Amino acid sequence: MLKLFSPIPPRCSFVGPTVTLRPPRRADLRHWIDIRSKSKTFLEPWEPAWSRDALTPGAYRRRVRRVAQEWRQGTSFGFFIWENGGGTLVGGITLTNVRHGVVESGSIGYWVGEPFIRRGYGGEAVQIILDFAFRKLNLHRVEAACLVDNHASRTLLIKAGFQAEGRARKYLCINGRWQDHDTFGILRTDDRPMVPVQDG
Repeated sequence: MLKLFSPIPPRCSFVGPTVTLRPPRRADLRHWIDIRSKSKTFLEPWEPAWSRDALTPGAYRRRVRRVAQEWRQGTSFGFFIWENGGGTLVGGITLTNVRHGVVESGSIGYWVGEPFIRRGYGGEAVQIILDFAFRKLNLHRVEAACLVDNHASRTLLIKAGFQAEGRARKYLCINGRWQDHDTFGILRTDDRPMVPVQDG
């Protein structure tokens, strides 16, 4: 049984056909710095502004502690995306803003390192985290948003079963600027492509 509110992210994993999702560990430092360094120029236009120490061990340790705290609080669930078989870190995905009661919803955000784009890893990771959200957390709805000119992300979300719901003005501060985003949503009862997921 998965203990969602333990003091540290549980040593769990969710295994799909080509990628595995699991919470970050301190031992993943080298992998994280490597892929983020290689992908810095590619990722910066789509992410909040990187801090000056973004690629340092100290920044990574703070990230792991924050993920652990959020797992403990049950408000956010961060995962790294690993390529099956090779033990290669290819990206990250997070279910954030998890709320219960009359809402039962959360939001997802994700990134894939530049060397691994267009291989289907991001789409599979989204399907796995939707399985986690609906099956493990019993959420009713999951939301996502992407920059209006991020056509790759829009396509990924639509293929995963999300429906376009509108445009949010100046929704998030990305790369140092408040920018408009297109918003998407999917319900637990909506049709969506499924991948087989094994709990590790």
